[in-house]
Amino acid sequence: MKTITERSFGVPDGVNSGQFGIGIVIDFFGLSSKASGFPVDFVYPRVTTLVPANIAIVKNAPHRETAADFIEFLLSDEGQALLLDPKIMRLPVNPKAYAKAPANFPNPFKDNSIGSGVKFDLALSKSRYNVVNSLFDVMITYRLDDLRTAVKAIQDAEAALQGNNNPAAQKLIAQAKDLVNAVPIDAAKASDEAFNSIFKKKRKKASTKVTGRQAEIEQQWDEMIKANYAKATQLANKAKSML
Repeated sequence: MKTITERSFGVPDGVNSGQFGIGIVIDFFGLSSKASGFPVDFVYPRVTTLVPANIAIVKNAPHRETAADFIEFLLSDEGQALLLDPKIMRLPVNPKAYAKAPANFPNPFKDNSIGSGVKFDLALSKSRYNVVNSLFDVMITYRLDDLRTAVKAIQDAEAALQGNNNPAAQKLIAQAKDLVNAVPIDAAKASDEAFNSIFKKKRKKASTKVTGRQAEIEQQWDEMIKANYAKATQLANKAKSML
């Protein structure tokens, strides 16, 4: 919760060393840290989702039979048991493997072991992938300072509101939140195949330059987001001044 790390391992490393008090990680990072003896714990959110890790044989692999043997081993009882090694701590896909799991180890095949489930729609995720990347860049990456300013103003207003019955201020804060949460397009538009085709595929970095229609759309989004964050900050500050 302190910084954005350059790599996934930076989060558990920071928590394990005491540099961070809390960090958001994929489950096996936290579980392996705990199992390895660090004075930390891991909990799932009340609402979470499980996304299976994938394994496959590369097309035209030079050693296809060996690759197939490895996959068979990984899915065997012995291979699944290895996933419970303290340095790995990934959730096996074989329900029988959990008989050898440590006490209180999460078991997705049992109710109440993990937070309430959310069905991950792979097809929907794939159809929106490039659009969501662009939305994230426009709303967060490029406007992070503006977003921080707006959220800080809202938090300050909410803190001032504590113990005060001021409907007018409450309304302004609610409006500010709505502006921060507003997305330039709706779900239907984000899933539209023709609309998705506009956006650059395999865009790995926010710094990747885009041109043409995608750039025009992102510019329109940015104008909306910039105005929304500024208005949200103004409304929140106004609400605070009323308290």
